[in-house]
Amino acid sequence: MLLFKIPGISIIGDKILTKRIIPCLDIKEGRVVKGTKFVHLKDAGDPVELSKVYDEEGADELVFLDITASYEKRRILIDLVEKTAEQVFIPLTVGGGVRTVEDFRRLLRAGADKVSVNTAAVKTPELIKEASEIFGSQCVVVAIDAKRRYVEGEEVDAARERGRNVVKVDSRYCWFEVYIYGGRKGTGIDAIEWGRKVWELGAGEILLTSIDADGTKKGYDIQLTRLMSENVGIPVIASGGCGTLEHIYEVFEYGKADAALMASILHYREYSIREIKEYLLNRGIPVRL
Repeated sequence: MLLFKIPGISIIGDKILTKRIIPCLDIKEGRVVKGTKFVHLKDAGDPVELSKVYDEEGADELVFLDITASYEKRRILIDLVEKTAEQVFIPLTVGGGVRTVEDFRRLLRAGADKVSVNTAAVKTPELIKEASEIFGSQCVVVAIDAKRRYVEGEEVDAARERGRNVVKVDSRYCWFEVYIYGGRKGTGIDAIEWGRKVWELGAGEILLTSIDADGTKKGYDIQLTRLMSENVGIPVIASGGCGTLEHIYEVFEYGKADAALMASILHYREYSIREIKEYLLNRGIPVRL
């Protein structure tokens, strides 16, 4: 069954899909961490225990990312994935250090429902197609870490001529560059064009993180999220910047995201998942309680 997207609504056949609330557990050396713009990481707890709590509270899914695995070229922490998968009964997406189809296979066997790939997908796009053909597109999540690249004057037209999706944000112009290795290295690739390509290659979802907004708690990058959502035909998970209930509403209503990823507000118990969902329902956003 194909998924169709129209502004603000995702549909499978004749069924309207509810918006998803997804806690994100960024892992470093076996612990959940949280930082700002991918740096200044602080400990936020045990991944297995937090996973259990979020499952019990009504999270729709979980995302589990070893955020330094690609950069440090470490082996995937299969044991931790297995322990987490044993404790949760909602879809679990796992990423970090995924480089081959065999990595997909190991993670899925360990209990992951979906596998997220970022750096390796950029370096070897064929991996997306191959994994999708073997395991199904529903198992393949492509993570895109994007950062604003501001341009002015003649640079605006020059960027557009090079195929950049330039937008005006608060009286300034910018396009969004794809970063890899945990946000450490720019690629020169336009994020929206890359989103279109991974969709064509068979990815089932895009996990879109704004590096500019990450950890700031000042709100999701609405322009980035909406631009991606309007240019691909697969679900877009918005990530980076969540700090209030209003931010979550905005990324659904104006950013047209299919799911919202969040970390700090949940890890530090500022809001419960039920509080978030009740707020969204009261604002007219369809969610599962």
